[in-house]
Amino acid sequence: MGFSETRQNGVVVVRADGQLIVGNRHELKDLVARRLAAADRRFVIDFANTGYIDSSGLGALVTMSKQVREHGGELRIAGLNDDLRALFELTKLDTLFTISDTAEQALAAF
Repeated sequence: MGFSETRQNGVVVVRADGQLIVGNRHELKDLVARRLAAADRRFVIDFANTGYIDSSGLGALVTMSKQVREHGGELRIAGLNDDLRALFELTKLDTLFTISDTAEQALAAF
């Protein structure tokens, strides 16, 4: 799994490649924490190239969302495949996050 970040119109877009699991969740959390420390407040995490998120990955997303909100920001999710979207619905995380089909749609909604 790898994470890459870009900035588009004042929004940090994090692209996740592979799986978000116990072994790499801290890498994503650290990336968001660094951007928060640098005064970034708007985030899109693009999971278009992600096939699996385990429970620790979901927990990391919840923690990051809370941290971003505490700083007056917003974290949005994009690019979930059908299985991941069903997971977010089953766990009711679709009520916590604004979820878009694509990163471009998430960016346009800011």
